[in-house]
Amino acid sequence: MNEKIAFLLNQQINKEFYSAYLYLDMSNYYDDLDLDGFANYYLIQAQEERDHAMLFLKYMQEVGLKVTLEAIDKPDKVFNNPMDPLEIAAEHERYVTALINDIYHECHEARDYRTMKFLDWFVDEQREEEKNADSMVNRFKLFGHDAKGLYSLDQEFAGRVYTAPSLVL
Repeated sequence: MNEKIAFLLNQQINKEFYSAYLYLDMSNYYDDLDLDGFANYYLIQAQEERDHAMLFLKYMQEVGLKVTLEAIDKPDKVFNNPMDPLEIAAEHERYVTALINDIYHECHEARDYRTMKFLDWFVDEQREEEKNADSMVNRFKLFGHDAKGLYSLDQEFAGRVYTAPSLVL
């Protein structure tokens, strides 16, 4: 495999684990505000990101690439109000989409169709992640500044349950 692609895949493992840390930090923030539904939403989001990292790790192992685990940065975002994590999450999902797109581009250039096929699931997943993050921002803008609306959103997010990724390697 192309060395640059191997490097980017390995780097993506770290980025996905960082995403999990970031979402855990958001979950903690909402937990401190007693917004248990929002806390639940981001706890599940953290689980998803951890699983994404593991999918990259497993793919690298299966194609015979050496995996090097790097230190995971501490989340450095500051949340001053309940809208901040939502906007930061939407921005972060666009960043992750750009990372996936960069790997995909390198695979295309190198004619690494096997890895492109693997990445197809992540391309679709990022479309969904961005849509969900943007929807949360928009819905909070519409309803979150009203106590009843905030309560309703929190109750809805409390009902989110974790579903493991359906990607099979």
